[in-house]
Amino acid sequence: MLSLALAPFSLSAQDKEQNVNLTSVAHHIESLASDTFQGRGPLTEGETLTINYLAKQYQAMGLQGGNSHAQQSSPFAQYLQPVPMAQITPDQNMRLQIGELSFIAGSDFTARTEQMNTQITLKDSELVFVGYGINAPEYQWNDYANVDVTGKTVIVLVNDPGFATQNPSLFTGNAMTYYGRWTYKYEEAARQGAKAVLIVHETAPAAYPWSVVESSNTGSKYTLVDNEQNTSKLPIMGWLQLAATEQVFEQSGLNYQQLKKKALQSTFSPVTLQQTANLRLRNTISQATSHNVLATITGSKYPDEYVLVGAHWDHFGTKQTPDGDIIYNGAVDNASGVAGTLEMARMLKAQHDIKPFERSILFINFTAEETGLIGSEQFSKGDIIPTKNMVALLNIDGMNVLDKVDYILQYGEGLSDMEDYLARAAKAEGRRVKLDPRPQNGLFFRSDHFSMAKQGVPSLLFMSLGDTDPDYIAHKYHKAADDFSADWSLGGVEQDIKLMVDITATLANSRDWPKWKMASDFKASREADLAK
Repeated sequence: MLSLALAPFSLSAQDKEQNVNLTSVAHHIESLASDTFQGRGPLTEGETLTINYLAKQYQAMGLQGGNSHAQQSSPFAQYLQPVPMAQITPDQNMRLQIGELSFIAGSDFTARTEQMNTQITLKDSELVFVGYGINAPEYQWNDYANVDVTGKTVIVLVNDPGFATQNPSLFTGNAMTYYGRWTYKYEEAARQGAKAVLIVHETAPAAYPWSVVESSNTGSKYTLVDNEQNTSKLPIMGWLQLAATEQVFEQSGLNYQQLKKKALQSTFSPVTLQQTANLRLRNTISQATSHNVLATITGSKYPDEYVLVGAHWDHFGTKQTPDGDIIYNGAVDNASGVAGTLEMARMLKAQHDIKPFERSILFINFTAEETGLIGSEQFSKGDIIPTKNMVALLNIDGMNVLDKVDYILQYGEGLSDMEDYLARAAKAEGRRVKLDPRPQNGLFFRSDHFSMAKQGVPSLLFMSLGDTDPDYIAHKYHKAADDFSADWSLGGVEQDIKLMVDITATLANSRDWPKWKMASDFKASREADLAK
């Protein structure tokens, strides 16, 4: 049986401060990705084992708990932030009726909700095609400008006009903006007062086949629960197969492909369809509390200013099958990232003990990233630290466990000053900055740092899921095969930890407040915070 106690390591003060202890890193990955932790599923015994392991490690390093508001009910209480969650399971025995057409859940469409409501009904709901469903003042684009969709069902296109045209002067061309993400489509429709959204699925602009949509939206989903029982959330969040969409438009005497082309113009006017939608969405709901893990190195001069270092601790847990249990250990995604935060904490604490940092450094291991960035969304609300006190976030979501490389990946381009910090640190290591080779996938918008970015906190994503191991995405990513290997060299882990320690230490001894470069809601939020 794998021992969960951290083996003692004999290191000099200089070694602790400057050198990455790969033996310790490997131990953390192997431990967290062992069957003992049951796949680190939120709200399971695997969560209890994981958060206790992390809190114990931080405590042994001499870091303080990051939640000063916690009640002293357990030895690790101040290392934990409660995250109230709901598990919502939609009944798949439902039909979407549009005019004379009837569609089957799963194969033709998906529908779910984040509202705490056991039944939501569409009855003769008016259908409106609103193009891309984007309201982006900085791009002089508003698909909702000439229509009132209150209480209606809107049909929207996935991704954004830049991807469809590959025109770099339209949005950002091939690189997806947040306006192209399905999460944005739901958020904007909710702001517009819609009752339901049906996103049209097409494989190229979505970046994944219908099978991914079906598997991700037909089972149980977790959501953060607010004080209003999520009543501000969109009542019905759905997807519609392309073939089904074309039938719906044809039934109304419209040509979907022609209207899709018209939607590429900012002057596009929404189109009301002749038929209405009918659907009864029934849900089974249960509630429980998960936890983020927080640990702090307290600054000597500006203790209320925080440089954040994060990585999600969760994975997909254990799934029961007729042939036995399958454990999704998530070694690379994201036991490697959590091990990275632990090793960074050890190294930065050693530096701090020699010469204290002026600002505080907060290490955060988020829960429920895999089910919708839930733990980071809770933290971004500012209950632990106001966003105006967050300097920046470095977020790790899968490390390069293989050999060293001569580059560091950058997700997004021209977004924030954090890219300048990345370039400087990479140059100091003799490495180059390499832009995301798949910008159309919008990876910058798909990990925990984005919860903070939406609140204005500039962030960097450190992710290596397939660029050094092409087999990983095809056969291991989000699969049971993502296991620890003693054959890993961890050379990439070593160089990336050094780079991130460099950036973190620089910010912790700086008076700089990184800003956003590109006009956006993120930039406006940051400017408002800095003006306080």
